[in-house]
Amino acid sequence: MTTPLDIIVLAAGKGTRMKSRLPKVLQRLAGRPMLGHVLDAAAQLGARRCVVVTGHGAQEVQAVCAEWHAQASAQANQRAGAMQCLTALQQPQLGTGHAAQQALPLLDDGGITLILSGDVPLIQPATLGALAQACGGRRLALLTIDFEDPTGYGRVIRSGESVQAIVEQKDATPAQLAVRECYSGIMAAPTALLRRLLPLLSSDNAQQEFYLTDVVRHAVAAGEAVTALKTADAAQVAGVNSPAQLAALEREAQRRMADALMAQGVRLADPARLDVRGTLECGQDVEIDIGCLFEGHVSLGDGVRIGAHCVIANACIEAGARIHPFTHIDGGAPQGVRVGAGALIGPYARLRPGAQLGADVHIGNFVEVKNSTLAPGAKANHLAYLGDATVGERVNYGAGSITANYDGARKHRTTIGADVHVGSNCVLVAPVTLGAGGTVAAGSVITQDTAPGALAIARGRQSSLPGWQRPAKPSKG
Repeated sequence: MTTPLDIIVLAAGKGTRMKSRLPKVLQRLAGRPMLGHVLDAAAQLGARRCVVVTGHGAQEVQAVCAEWHAQASAQANQRAGAMQCLTALQQPQLGTGHAAQQALPLLDDGGITLILSGDVPLIQPATLGALAQACGGRRLALLTIDFEDPTGYGRVIRSGESVQAIVEQKDATPAQLAVRECYSGIMAAPTALLRRLLPLLSSDNAQQEFYLTDVVRHAVAAGEAVTALKTADAAQVAGVNSPAQLAALEREAQRRMADALMAQGVRLADPARLDVRGTLECGQDVEIDIGCLFEGHVSLGDGVRIGAHCVIANACIEAGARIHPFTHIDGGAPQGVRVGAGALIGPYARLRPGAQLGADVHIGNFVEVKNSTLAPGAKANHLAYLGDATVGERVNYGAGSITANYDGARKHRTTIGADVHVGSNCVLVAPVTLGAGGTVAAGSVITQDTAPGALAIARGRQSSLPGWQRPAKPSKG
């Protein structure tokens, strides 16, 4: 669009039915506050500024807005960084019209203003763009939908095809209550027209609030054109007022993400048992089994296979890697986890922030890796811990072995050269370096550097006592 676009997001409500201390718009959907989804949609329209109207929990909502703006601005290659995000306080909360009045001083005339709801998180940029086009900078445009059961929604009252008013349910007559076309809570209007209409609102109604919907009646009275764009997608305009509604919308959001992934060629064992709470990028021929959860930003290369019930957050998994069932990968932020091409991870493995695994690395059951780099071909197949370590190529790290990387005050690093074999149940007390090609005998506690190619043994000598008698329990009675 050539006409400048601004956004108002109504986000002042408490959400009493949520029964939560958290403001309603900060309840999480697909791993993020609902408000964040609305801001993303607004940013994708190329809006120049967004004013979020806060009220209940204003400081918390303002903090989320500031965090969103900082992250969006940091992504210079994305359009989202160009949208300014401001807040306006509504105190006390006297209705949606009163909320819009608080935002108006922060907007400039000469453009279009879209008014959105912070608790309607699945609205799509394409729908909002079509509504802005319907407005065209010349008329008031409403987003509407037909409901079989319109209970709770404002009814769109027409004379022929012409929109005359929106009547809230508590103020509607029986005939008006029979109308199925409902106002979604989303509208677009020339900003200059809003500046004229909003001061005309009054609280002379059943709820004694300033209804934003009354601008329609005032626009018609002033001879202004009012149009309606009807959508058939109920999920896009679904608001959240209770935990049950939030859960239902979560399932819808996940279904849509699953459909999008399958359209790209991803094989999902069961689309209903997938959860994406962030962004998931997939190459060709990716397979994901049931019960998997993806958080933050995760990328899966060509041919990656994810076993059942894995939890993966902030990770890059390269082509051909296989993640066996019940593996937990948590890359944190901003470190992330990298799993190299062809690597085998799990089952029941745990990769923590800073784990960087090369090609064909094997991390087996009940192995934990934290802030460590493993070169191509390294293996730790059973019951082991690698923390703050640099592991060379083709190292074999034995079952039950650990790096003792923490002395109670500081972390220290362990360096294991290429082709080292570490036997079972060894303790490598950092800082320590194991020379390339060496071997550490099972059960050793290594506190000093070892030479390349050497066998290091650090354990007590075995002894036997022939005929030794085990202590017996005293007899009863």
